[in-house]
Amino acid sequence: MISTNDFRPGMTVERDGQLLQIVESQHVKPGKGPAFVRVKFKNLMSGSITQETMRAGEKVPRAHLEKRTMQYLYRDGEGYHFMDTETYEQERLSPEDIGDAVNYLKENDTAEVLTFKGRMVGVNIPASVELEVVETMPGVRGDTVSGGGTKPATLETGAEVQVPLFVERGDIVRIDTRSGEYMERA
Repeated sequence: MISTNDFRPGMTVERDGQLLQIVESQHVKPGKGPAFVRVKFKNLMSGSITQETMRAGEKVPRAHLEKRTMQYLYRDGEGYHFMDTETYEQERLSPEDIGDAVNYLKENDTAEVLTFKGRMVGVNIPASVELEVVETMPGVRGDTVSGGGTKPATLETGAEVQVPLFVERGDIVRIDTRSGEYMERA
């Protein structure tokens, strides 16, 4: 059991038979009345996001997720195929199960796949990844590292991010997977 006072983004709890991941939590102490916690949950089974208000100190059962290291193989019309690096078994995840991680996965990358009661429910990826820029507008004379402008760039995974003007096609860039923003040129 975990107290609502200890809620942090990324934690996973089980309520009413549902697997819920904490997206955001805010502890509120009003001037009058008891403290409460405003929580935004993402249902890992359905993908829906809900917001709830809970009493401060309320106990909620923490969900125990198993983590398996798997290699991302390929995508087809049905979903994303992963291979267990220990048993070599292949399994498929739907785009809803992967969520935003799909923008940062390259073929043959390894990822931590989360399972709950034998069902794959999500993918953990590193906080930052290095990806190649496959398409962007050409740089213009005078574009410098210290310049403040940005332009859209398409990465090798198909994701589109805003990058500084000096970034060219073929450059490897580091992307923050939590916010989806450009960090630096690798």
